[in-house]
This record gives sequence, C-alpha cells and structure tokens, in this order.
Amino acid sequence: MTAPKPFWNPWLAGVALGVTLLATFVLTGHGLGATGFTTRLSAWLGLQAAPEAIQANAYLGAMARPDILDGWITWQVIGVFAGALLAAFLAGRLRVQLDGATRVGTGKRIAAALIGGLLAGFGARIAAGCTSGLGLSGAATLSIAAFVFLGAFFVTGLIVSRLVKGV
Repeated sequence: MTAPKPFWNPWLAGVALGVTLLATFVLTGHGLGATGFTTRLSAWLGLQAAPEAIQANAYLGAMARPDILDGWITWQVIGVFAGALLAAFLAGRLRVQLDGATRVGTGKRIAAALIGGLLAGFGARIAAGCTSGLGLSGAATLSIAAFVFLGAFFVTGLIVSRLVKGV
C-alpha cells in the first residue's frame, strides 16, 4: 500500500477556497452552503409521502418542489460529495473508518456523532445557515450575523469538547 499524498498547504487551501467562493458568487449569485439542501430534501420527501400536509406547512411548503434536481443547492451538494470522493481517492485517503471508537466504543461514538450532527443541523436551521453558508459566505459579505454565528459556533465547540472529552 502506498502512502497517502500530503494535505495541501493551509495557506494555499485557504486561497483556493476564497477563489471558489468568489467564483460561486459571480457565476451563480449565491454563496456556498449546504443545510438548505437538507430542508429541500425533507420537503421533497414529504411531497412523496404526504403532499397535502407539506404544501400546507408554512415552513416546508415554500421549499417543496416536484423535482429535487431543479435547485442550485442540490447540484452544489452533489458536486461537493463527488469532488470530495474523487479527491480522497486520488490522494490515496479513501477509506471507511470510525475515529475514536477504540477508546470509547463503537456504539457510544456513533451515538455521540449522530447527536452532535443533529444538534449542529438544528442550530444551523435556527441560525438560518451553516458554517459554510452563514459563516463562510456571510463573512465574505461582511454580515454581522455571520460573525456572531462564527463566534458562538467556536465558543460552543470549545465548551462541548471539554464536556465530552474522549468521546
């Protein structure tokens, strides 16, 4: 087995992300973001199961579309997934693993990851954006809400990391 390729220099990666963000604004009129896709997906799945209830829902009804592929954010998420998969493969870093499971056990690690993911997703919907949408794209447009969000996100992360150390 060959050694994986090294990660990019962080400065180079930051510049590449900035150029990507600028290109996204210029080409699509939108910044980067992902949590809007999960809401669109929820609305679309709801349309398949209970269309009347979803269309009557004040929150999901506005996002319900008969074709999940008609939104820019769907293609962005598909592109990020495909690009990450390809990059990991080409760098020799593609593998399935569960970090930290040997210390705390697989079940506890999976439960902590799922709970953390759900809480982060819930917080992102309340904040009207995720770390990429509200944090990265919002900060690029000098949004005060983005800087408040990023500060709260990092402070919360530091506090929670101390509370669940080892999980």
